[in-house]
Amino acid sequence: MEVAVLGLGEAGGRIAADLVVAGCAVRGWDPKRRPPGIANADSDLSAVRNADVVLSINAAAVALDAAVRVAGELGGDTVYADLNTASPQLKRELAAAVPVQFADVALLGAVPSLGLATPALASGTGAERFAELFRPLGMPVEVVGSVAGDAAGSKLLRSVFMKGMAAAAIESLEAARAAGVVDRLHADIAAVIGGPLLERLLSGSRAHAARRVDEMRAAAGYLEELGVQPRVASAAAEWLEQLEVEAGRRGLGLPTEKPHLGADC
Repeated sequence: MEVAVLGLGEAGGRIAADLVVAGCAVRGWDPKRRPPGIANADSDLSAVRNADVVLSINAAAVALDAAVRVAGELGGDTVYADLNTASPQLKRELAAAVPVQFADVALLGAVPSLGLATPALASGTGAERFAELFRPLGMPVEVVGSVAGDAAGSKLLRSVFMKGMAAAAIESLEAARAAGVVDRLHADIAAVIGGPLLERLLSGSRAHAARRVDEMRAAAGYLEELGVQPRVASAAAEWLEQLEVEAGRRGLGLPTEKPHLGADC
């Protein structure tokens, strides 16, 4: 199987590497990254030419531009799969932008750790075909509908809970630090949800704050479409924005405005 991977960042690079190990012919394209072990195309156009599957794993902000750019080079039997976390509306726009079967794919795990083993939801005209191709490679794919946006919407609803829980943990521990009881509260929360999950919520929020801000803004917008006031989603987005600012200040060697939740909590 010939696979083009547009975007070779943390997630795209890991999936591309796993596809190579699985025996696929992989052509990657990323204007900023050239991971070793992955054949790099001269351009996005040459990457997708003659590909059986195109995986777009860049960012929601550039996903539509990426699809429009390569649309004319896609073969009639190609499946174009967008794996970015985005709103259902953007997924529908992506489906309309490409003249081939489209798969809206929502990844539900830590891709850098799991790679191709990351559980996924898929919807759209190309969802069944995507599942047929990727299940044998080790990706647990659940088809949730034939309409682009169904998978994205399901992931965003899940994100309201997961990122909301992370925001609650961060806020609670910030207050506990101010009160001088952070160790005790950390132990209490870990006893309820498990230490590994708590650390994942805290460390993941810090490491991926910028990307998750966009995710939670998309989630808030989707909830508004559904007629639900996005109280938790909006609050989570605000916490993530603060973490992003603090990360930027640390990168510049400046003090953060609030105490940082370090590894000791």
